Amino acid sequence: MKEMELYNVWCAQELEDADLKAELASVAGNEAEIQDRFYKELEFGTGGLRGVLGAGTNRLNIYTIRKATQGLANFLKNKYAQASAAIAYDSRIKSDLFAKEAARVLAANGVTVHLYTELSPTPTLSYAVRELGCEAGIVVTASHNPAKYNGYKVYGADGCQITLEVAEAVLNEISAVDTFRDVRTMPFDEAVAAGKIRYIEDKVMDSYLDCVQAQAVNPGVCEKAGLKVVYTPLNGTGNKPVRRILERIGIQDVTIVKEQELPDGNFPTCPFPNPEIKEALALGLALSEKTGADLLLATDPDCDRVGIAVKNGADYVLISGNEVGALLLDYLAKSRIEQGTMPKDPICVKTIVSTKIVDKIAADYGVQVIDVLTGFKFIGEQIGMLEQKGEAARYLLGFEESYGYLAGSYVRDKDAVVGSMLICEMAAYYKEKGKTLYEVLQEIYAKYGYYLHTQGNFVCEGASGMERMKQIMQDLRENTPKEIGGLRVLRFSDYVASESTDCATGEKTAITLPKSDVLAFDLEQNASVIIRPSGTEPKIKAYYTSTGATREEAAAVDAKLSADFKKILGF
Repeated sequence: MKEMELYNVWCAQELEDADLKAELASVAGNEAEIQDRFYKELEFGTGGLRGVLGAGTNRLNIYTIRKATQGLANFLKNKYAQASAAIAYDSRIKSDLFAKEAARVLAANGVTVHLYTELSPTPTLSYAVRELGCEAGIVVTASHNPAKYNGYKVYGADGCQITLEVAEAVLNEISAVDTFRDVRTMPFDEAVAAGKIRYIEDKVMDSYLDCVQAQAVNPGVCEKAGLKVVYTPLNGTGNKPVRRILERIGIQDVTIVKEQELPDGNFPTCPFPNPEIKEALALGLALSEKTGADLLLATDPDCDRVGIAVKNGADYVLISGNEVGALLLDYLAKSRIEQGTMPKDPICVKTIVSTKIVDKIAADYGVQVIDVLTGFKFIGEQIGMLEQKGEAARYLLGFEESYGYLAGSYVRDKDAVVGSMLICEMAAYYKEKGKTLYEVLQEIYAKYGYYLHTQGNFVCEGASGMERMKQIMQDLRENTPKEIGGLRVLRFSDYVASESTDCATGEKTAITLPKSDVLAFDLEQNASVIIRPSGTEPKIKAYYTSTGATREEAAAVDAKLSADFKKILGF
């Protein structure tokens, strides 16, 4: 069906959302706007849906939410005699509405719903799925994207985001659903009265926080260290749970960034509510300088990622996700060994694009490092496999470069609540020894060498964007560069072909990870470039690793790598 036909179909409906009616009326006669809203359906990828709020098939609204949920309900009904699902939502525009709409559809299809009573972090959804014995979970969030976005992520019974195979099966069900004819709903209050929608009790959140607190490795250290913390939830879901866990472990001096304290999906002080971006932390940094805080914590809107800045003299330095991952592994391993609580054959799990300095740290402590594909669900899968073998205790830490961390096996997703707790505990531990986290990080670099990690994002928007991304990846496979930035390519790995090639000998080695559209170039001097299309945004991501004795040396290598690879890609 053409875009204009779809537009007319939508205009002919008795739409329940007044905002959608007004938007459709406002674009009447504007072919470009109509095409953008209707030229495709919002894609259901491995993580679910993510898109701009608004009217149309290529927008997130109550109708695209209902259609996706009807497809999920059909999948669950085909697989289980009886099914239940947990639902959580964040502070974004219409998140609470979308959560209720999803609940109405599931309830009408005989799927029992467990719904959080208020906005709640993404990791608490993963926890509730397993704690309540659900077959699925939904969290309404667009993580750290700008205010115009929202999203819808689907989880399996294991508390992980659904696998590639399940995502494909659910997508097939969604594709067979007509947006207006095939979706079943029932009144929300009627579903609650019938017990088909049940509110999740406070004791579930309490037990979740108990599990978080159980991951502390030096209990009591925070009570006596006198750590001063500034915290911002970036107008998201972290405000209550992060403050509660910090209070539990004895951190008394916590100052909140007032402008970013309360939920607000418009994110008025940080257009990009992403703890990776310095601008989002500007108010927190100013408050840290004013209060003399030891540490700034910032969690993203759905509180699954945490960024930090630490004091260095009179200044505050932002610490990257890779650096925090390295600090946490070093701290956890060291502390567990000191206390005699290190498990036999401990494991750290990280994504293939995360820092390789962890391999050196892990080797010193006898920790095995497992590399997985990008996406925390692959880390969650590793925890699940250990648990099935009765070896969950071996899992020490999982992390990804994009500020996601998890200690403990109580959830299957990254968790900024436990991340915040462990970062504060680590800072308190070193403060008692007269060190800042910045100083400890410099000690790690002095011991293992400097590892610099940067990213390049190459936007491919519009109807032709997807085709361009495919062409770029195909060109790299067919015309693999011999060198990048003056460094020879030593090994080329293609995660679709599931093979890694030694460029000197031509010898091929099998890659045992799931197939994924990822290419990796291992270079001289422990440098590397990894490239993959984003699963949620219209862009290709390149990950650069450069090394040197100092940051300046690594930065010089990085400048050559990124400039040359940009040319290779044709940007």
